[in-house]
Amino acid sequence: MIRSLWLLLCIAVISSCKETTKKEQLNNTKPIAEVFTEFYEFKKNINPIEATKAGYSAYNDTIANYISDDYILHLKDRYTYFLEQLGTYDSTTVSATDYMSMRVMEWDCNVKLEGVMNPIVTVASPIYDLPSFELMPLFQIQSLHLYVAQLAGGTSVQPFKNIDDYNNWLKRLEDYLLFLDTAIEKMKVGMDKGVVLPKVLTQKMLPQVRSFIDIPLEENLFYQPILNFPDGLSDVDMDIIQSNYEDFIQKKLTPKYVELNRFLTEEYLPACRDTDGLLDLPNGKATYQYLIKLHTTTNMTADAIHELGLSEVARISKEMEAVKDEIGFQGDLKSFFNSLRNKEELMPFSKPEEVIESFNAINNRIALHIDSLFTLTPKAGFNVRRTEAFREASASAEYVPGSKDGSRAGIFYVPIPDVKAYNMVHDEALFLHEAIPGHHFQLSLQQENNNLPEFLHPESMGVFVEGWALYAESLGKELGVYTDPYQYFGMLSMEMHRAIRLVVDTGIHAKGWTREEAIQYSLENEAESEESIIAEVERYMATPGQALSYKIGQLKIRELRTKAEKALGNNFNIREFHSQILDSGSLPLVLLEEKINNWIVSQNNLSSKKPTSK
Repeated sequence: MIRSLWLLLCIAVISSCKETTKKEQLNNTKPIAEVFTEFYEFKKNINPIEATKAGYSAYNDTIANYISDDYILHLKDRYTYFLEQLGTYDSTTVSATDYMSMRVMEWDCNVKLEGVMNPIVTVASPIYDLPSFELMPLFQIQSLHLYVAQLAGGTSVQPFKNIDDYNNWLKRLEDYLLFLDTAIEKMKVGMDKGVVLPKVLTQKMLPQVRSFIDIPLEENLFYQPILNFPDGLSDVDMDIIQSNYEDFIQKKLTPKYVELNRFLTEEYLPACRDTDGLLDLPNGKATYQYLIKLHTTTNMTADAIHELGLSEVARISKEMEAVKDEIGFQGDLKSFFNSLRNKEELMPFSKPEEVIESFNAINNRIALHIDSLFTLTPKAGFNVRRTEAFREASASAEYVPGSKDGSRAGIFYVPIPDVKAYNMVHDEALFLHEAIPGHHFQLSLQQENNNLPEFLHPESMGVFVEGWALYAESLGKELGVYTDPYQYFGMLSMEMHRAIRLVVDTGIHAKGWTREEAIQYSLENEAESEESIIAEVERYMATPGQALSYKIGQLKIRELRTKAEKALGNNFNIREFHSQILDSGSLPLVLLEEKINNWIVSQNNLSSKKPTSK
């Protein structure tokens, strides 16, 4: 008995010491704002192009070699460090707003650390537990070689306003050449380990690379800033810059593209695989499950997502049937899809400028109704612009946020590779998604929110960003559009497109579907052209899991809205609900759900305290 009491006393003393240590640790920490600032400096350092995108000029002269062993080891060290820092705070030592930001940071560090822990890297010889995307660093979409070329033209986020800007870009391109060298080295390692791209993706990449080789200097995208000097440069400065750019393009950049083209054509392409999904790579199943977690911020399984996708496809198909019947089309849904692909009334444009004007007209119509759904709106403006010619054929519509200081407006890029074949059936939904109240609203508000630490100002969680944009498409009738049944069908088609992604992405990477099976499934269930469907399926092959984020995020926001409407009844305020969704930056879905649940409780408490009328 005495021994037992002594043991209990020892345990109590040890527990007390631990609690004291914890309290001392909490009391002796630096302000959480300093940790947030340090974390954001780290984030800008590891992704300097994103820093440029956000308007931070200090990083305009560099590109991170994010596929190098040193870079991966640096990530592992830093994410571990920041998790240790966060462990010295809790909800009692910081404000509620900062605590939410802490938890977002913690989630980000944990999931990214899990990702860099997958490859076991030694400087002498990389050994990979899971198929690493460092070994497949270039592909036909969303790849650095495409992004750098987009920056090169001088009309994107890279500034070309003075001599320092021009010099910074050449320095950044020196880093890009180093990245391409590393990419070739990594792809050779991948060839040895059987971690290579599907052959069809490499074939699509070859014309992109060749487009920078056999081309007159004046037509080279990297030379365009020389043809568009800003005011204020002296003749001497312009001559020096022009000479430096010509030397760099002719003596360094073009030879590197020649080398890359030779490697891809003669060595890499013959080694590429004829299979399509991650299942065909070593430990591909585990890799895909990680990518699901990364892109959806959930622990959903591939099977569960696949079944959810099938369910959503069936639901949306019923709505499509109703619209088809309203229009009076005689025939099945697949025949209706085919009729839309070639319907002359939906392809009325003869000049690309007319497409842009049409989007501006949609903007004007929505502006009349926006106050009915939103009190929180951004200060930043945006422009609708045609996608650059070099990437237009394989590009999707996209939104690029403006600079944080407002000096550069956001850009809604629209690809128009063949204006006479441009089909406008999706345009209202596309505008709602990419511009207002989709990406332009959400990303601009996030960037302008002074209550958030700066690391939460960039795009961040794709499942939130894309989930919000897809949810925004559903607001069309409330915002005065979708009065034309064809445009409403276009919205259903875009939602169907995202539901199909759940089926096809998991089909390719978890269920052994071939590229051809994925294309056929898409053709049978949506109105997109075969050409665009092929490009989409190949996108899923290149970026596994990313396409899942849209529908998973949208369904969660819609679920939370329905829950709030039911719980609050007449006290539900849609404008306040949207403010709650948008005023904390990009959140992992588990934190978003927790926030809205707390808001519902607080609103119910407020209503219960209101005096009743007699």
